[in-house]
Amino acid sequence: MTNLFQSGYRAVSYFLRAQIILLFAVFSAFSTSAQNYVSSGQTKDPDVVGRWDITMEKDGKSIPSWLEVQKSGTHTLIGRFTYAFGSARPISEVKPNGDKFSFSIPPQWEAGNRNMDFEFEVSGDQIKGTMVYTDGNTYNWTGVRAPKMERDKAPVWGAPIKLFNGKNTKGWHTDGDNQWIAQNGILRSPHSGANLITDKTFTDFKLHIEFRYPQGSNSGVYLRGRYECQIIDTKSGNPEPINNQFSSIYGFLPPNKMMAKDPGQWQTYDITLVGRLVTVVANGTTVICNTEIPGITGGAINSREWEPGPILIQGDHGPIDFRNIVITPAK
Repeated sequence: MTNLFQSGYRAVSYFLRAQIILLFAVFSAFSTSAQNYVSSGQTKDPDVVGRWDITMEKDGKSIPSWLEVQKSGTHTLIGRFTYAFGSARPISEVKPNGDKFSFSIPPQWEAGNRNMDFEFEVSGDQIKGTMVYTDGNTYNWTGVRAPKMERDKAPVWGAPIKLFNGKNTKGWHTDGDNQWIAQNGILRSPHSGANLITDKTFTDFKLHIEFRYPQGSNSGVYLRGRYECQIIDTKSGNPEPINNQFSSIYGFLPPNKMMAKDPGQWQTYDITLVGRLVTVVANGTTVICNTEIPGITGGAINSREWEPGPILIQGDHGPIDFRNIVITPAK
């Protein structure tokens, strides 16, 4: 009886050990497969995915642009593109072709009817390519991966600075023939002309600005000279997409509530910009709250997002008045 019991015990023991060895083998094979999957790069986004600050070389000028490439599902790439003017426009598909990529977008405000065709390649944090413009000519461009601009801690605010002294445009310059005048404490652009730009540059800040426009007019305040907070007669002017309306970050961030007053009334923006995070208070109501600005808007002075930038007031769209322009920069 004892020998029979021992034989049975050994048989069960051998079976259990065989099962344990089999389980270890299966687990090992699974782990090796998972490691091979990760090391093969199949779970890593391709380098092209992300945001890119671009400089176009066109007609002897350096033109700022911006590109974002995203994944749609598991194998399709889509994106957004901002040119020198206009709003960010969607890219239905960014197509891979070997080591290169391409996409095509229809004209927005560009002259002509043909698409703008792009071909480019990526190497780490560098990007370069060509653009066939709506005039059929080909232009070269280069770019770098856009900075995240995340702040480790909240800013400590300095002393408020009056950007407009109420008497003249001291501390400002224009990017063309100057039509701006100071009149009875009001900074006025009586007709379309040049943009007005502060001599000083800033990183993080709080900005208070008051403005008034006639019916149908259009302007904007560019934060660091790169991100436009839209000023426009939304109530009685021409219809605009929600991302382009009063108090939006043009083409990117719509207001959560429309606070525009009637033309001819004084209105206010209180804007806080920390890194990429922006808060816009329009006429006393928060309409954008601590939201990330993805990239530069059309009309930006350059695409060097990592640098401090000026306050730019748009003067090339229509008549506009300003007063009480005060900036509180971070220390």
